[in-house]
Amino acid sequence: MSFMPVILWTDALIFALLAAVLALVWFIRRHEHLLAPWRVVAQRPMAMGAALVLGAFVVIGLLDSLHYRERLADSPADAPQYSVEVLSVFDALVSGLRTRQEKTYSAPLAMQLYAKEFIERDGETVRDYPRLKYGGAHLAQADDHRHDIARRALVGLAQGLAVSLLLFGLLAAWQGRRTQMDFGVWLTAWGTGRLGWPGRTVVLILAIMLMLAGVLVQLASGYHVFGTDKVGQDVLYITLKSIRTGLVIGTLTTLVTLPLAIGFGIAAGYFRGWVDDVIQYVYTVLNSIPGVLLIAAAVLIVQVYIESHPEVFDTAAARADVRLLALCLIMGVTSWTGLARLLRGESLKLRTLDYVEAARAFGVSHARIISRHIFPNVFHLVLIAIVLDFSGLVLAEAVLSYVGVGVDPSMYSWGNMINGARLELAREPVVWWQLGAAFAFMFALVLAANLFADGVRDAFDPRLGGRR
Repeated sequence: MSFMPVILWTDALIFALLAAVLALVWFIRRHEHLLAPWRVVAQRPMAMGAALVLGAFVVIGLLDSLHYRERLADSPADAPQYSVEVLSVFDALVSGLRTRQEKTYSAPLAMQLYAKEFIERDGETVRDYPRLKYGGAHLAQADDHRHDIARRALVGLAQGLAVSLLLFGLLAAWQGRRTQMDFGVWLTAWGTGRLGWPGRTVVLILAIMLMLAGVLVQLASGYHVFGTDKVGQDVLYITLKSIRTGLVIGTLTTLVTLPLAIGFGIAAGYFRGWVDDVIQYVYTVLNSIPGVLLIAAAVLIVQVYIESHPEVFDTAAARADVRLLALCLIMGVTSWTGLARLLRGESLKLRTLDYVEAARAFGVSHARIISRHIFPNVFHLVLIAIVLDFSGLVLAEAVLSYVGVGVDPSMYSWGNMINGARLELAREPVVWWQLGAAFAFMFALVLAANLFADGVRDAFDPRLGGRR
């Protein structure tokens, strides 16, 4: 084989989570009472638009979770040897961004380095801005720079618009055949918003995403769209690679939080008495300890273990992955108390209802009462907490990496980008594009997560009555 598959710990957990989500979707589709709230979510324009943006981030994260190691070119066929560098399918798709490395800083869409150097020109040594090795190298004259950027942007817009129109035509044909409507009738219903789902929002958001992707692809083929960093690496590549880290922090941490919050919260509210006292004491003590100190201590312990057992981790990616997994675990252990308190209060109310009292009177076991009567009635709180906490966890990673107790410094993450931008902002002239790129992508992900969370909350919270 020309490559050797590599499965990191977080890769296995990500795809296990994906399988669980697909199984949950299949289960929900078979039960109308579970499917009804999701139909309400699907009818909300902002929620569906945000879901499309989140879907784009998820696809990039999944592609970046399929890892492998390339076979060395000079290794024998009977005993193949593989590179120590762990790559992903996403790396293979954007190999141009990964391999086109400059000498040092360059501004977005620039043709020259950001700092002057001594260069040879016409037999003389002068101090000027050197031309980049890859960015704008296809241009013979610097005067063609702006025209080439404008041309590539227009071509990208046209390509994105063409793909959007093609997809819109396929959607119209499929929907028309499914609903037995002529194209003109369906198009009128789509334009007036009478399809029963936010078709206009979905088409508009998808068209904007495709046109933006087309522009980025066209510009990235000849320039560094977001410039380069200190070692000359493309900032767009670093930013896209950081998406996986944000998604891992936001999802795997939840897997640790939910069992603790659900188990302790429902147990405290349902059993009351000494069980409630012990659980309240535990999360009160845990809340009294600064979370940053616990996270810092756990991460340092894991780092010491990694450094003292190098034989266990054969690649730098494996070492960084274990530290990322440890960060998810410790963040989950320190962030379950808020949801547990909420579930405790709701369980205290539910245990006093007539049907729960009747079940206890008939001798139904506590486990059956909790699984049949308590948990289904607090599930909407759990779901709302998941989607609301996701954005907070993504931002928490950035803050922790900024203070030096987050992910491994060798791992791509928005927190590491922001941390590295501290000194860059003190330069003269200022190197701002790495911070700007991290902020833009983090803002897009968090905003989409919050908008989707609002739609889920409005649909699932019974106190809101399914308001629109």
